[in-house]
Amino acid sequence: MKIGNVTIEKPVILAPMAGVTDLPFRILCKRMGAGLLCMEMVSAKAIHYRNKNTEALMAIDERERPVSLQLFGSEPELMAEVAKSIEDRPFDILDINMGCPVPKVVNNGEGSALMKDPELAARIVKAVSSAIKKPVTVKIRKGFDEAHVNAVELAKRLEDAGAAAVAVHGRTREQYYSGKADWDIIRRVREAVSIPVIANGDIDSPAAAVACMEQTGCEALMIGRGSQGNPWIFRDILSYLENGSFPPRPDAQEVCAMIREHAALQLAVKGEYIGIREMRKHTAWYITGFPRAALLRKQACELESMEDLEKLLEQISEGVNA
Repeated sequence: MKIGNVTIEKPVILAPMAGVTDLPFRILCKRMGAGLLCMEMVSAKAIHYRNKNTEALMAIDERERPVSLQLFGSEPELMAEVAKSIEDRPFDILDINMGCPVPKVVNNGEGSALMKDPELAARIVKAVSSAIKKPVTVKIRKGFDEAHVNAVELAKRLEDAGAAAVAVHGRTREQYYSGKADWDIIRRVREAVSIPVIANGDIDSPAAAVACMEQTGCEALMIGRGSQGNPWIFRDILSYLENGSFPPRPDAQEVCAMIREHAALQLAVKGEYIGIREMRKHTAWYITGFPRAALLRKQACELESMEDLEKLLEQISEGVNA
């Protein structure tokens, strides 16, 4: 698949997730086969006003490319200005968030609120795509609510405005992440536009990946929550797409090794105090399904040091081998 002048060699993409798809996690997903990595969304206003926390969010490692940097905002001129100011950074694709359902974003007229104003959404894409040479993509939802399902019409307007691809989450903003993703609306978007369409929503297993591709006809799949605690999902989906089989679920030893590697990357990037605290949620996700998982997750949420993490990993190994 090509997005503008960027070639995506593998049709599995890591979705942008705030507080999850940071640099360490993206590196692991890349190693597991992700064809494109999407960064945590960044506020265009925060970049414009040089917010001190924004620089860390935009850190990129050459090992992870191609990578997509995601902006959110609602002012076309400001979005274009910011896009131009950061174009020299080593990202490959600039994505515009029109799908975030979080109230503090939506109430500011940003994220999925833009689906309620297709004209403004198109103006933003037109302004940004005219300001930079890198391809501009957009992430949208089915609609804002069931009374306003407009993904097909909006996707056509965004294509006309200069979008090089569109990712569609098959839920409305009103649904957040509940209920079932509507893959049929993604199929209808795919049939309505000539740019690549990326399917998102409920792709949490190799079987679901194949079913989604068959139903939607999309060029690629975007994996979000299915990758939490499971970067192997990219490897497994690729294997299933290529030969109809996939490796067995990683055993406790492999999971513990991945947690250690993830923690090492976190500490290298963020230091032990922040890095270990970031590992709390990841560790809890990794150990889902293990013996005594509820107790282990409680301990994971109380990690204070790398030493604490090692003690937890010892318990995981002992519990599995008991």
